[in-house]
Amino acid sequence: MNKDANSLVDRRNFLRGMTLGAAVLAVPGVFADELVRTPAQTAGPFYPDKLPLDTDNDLLSINGARTQAVGEITWLSGRILDARGKPMHSAVVEIWQVDNNGAYLHAQSGNRQRLDGNFQGFGRFLTGSSGEYLFRTIKPVPYGSRTPHIHFAVRMQGMHQFTTQCYVKGEPRNERDGVLNRIDDARAKASVIVPFLPLQASRTGELTARFDIALGFTPQA
Repeated sequence: MNKDANSLVDRRNFLRGMTLGAAVLAVPGVFADELVRTPAQTAGPFYPDKLPLDTDNDLLSINGARTQAVGEITWLSGRILDARGKPMHSAVVEIWQVDNNGAYLHAQSGNRQRLDGNFQGFGRFLTGSSGEYLFRTIKPVPYGSRTPHIHFAVRMQGMHQFTTQCYVKGEPRNERDGVLNRIDDARAKASVIVPFLPLQASRTGELTARFDIALGFTPQA
């Protein structure tokens, strides 16, 4: 099956029924002075050492296989914004995370022997004019001393790669996670912790989470 980063998941039907972003971000540039810049965080040691053949935005199904990954299905969406709150098109968004057994797509990952062979572990999406991205993945789980999180990398022409991490609101392990608690600014810290909520009308217990990324970068005209 020939797939690209935007075609596998029908994001149009999904996004049509969702509330897309907080009111402050509903109009590009509105209240830009109040926009909290997303803090940069480490990419960690487990960015895939060998990318999977399938790198689309559906991490639960590899090359269209019928058997899906184990975990709480989550529709993870958001917008990539510049320093003024305007959406950034043609931004490459990448995510990577452990599977439901706490194993990364990396040869040195813990629990490697328990790797879920049906979990893609890595996904990529190219934003359009709205700056929106969308992934179908699983709710992150803890591994080792780390609280549940999802790694993000954002790249586009004219800027250095930006990396950060997304965390689960209400997760008790957040209070003692060393990486998360290196963020000193309370508002910046809160910006990377998001709720994972039940998806309305889902009959299978799917979740939804929204993580907007505000960069300290403004593209040149």
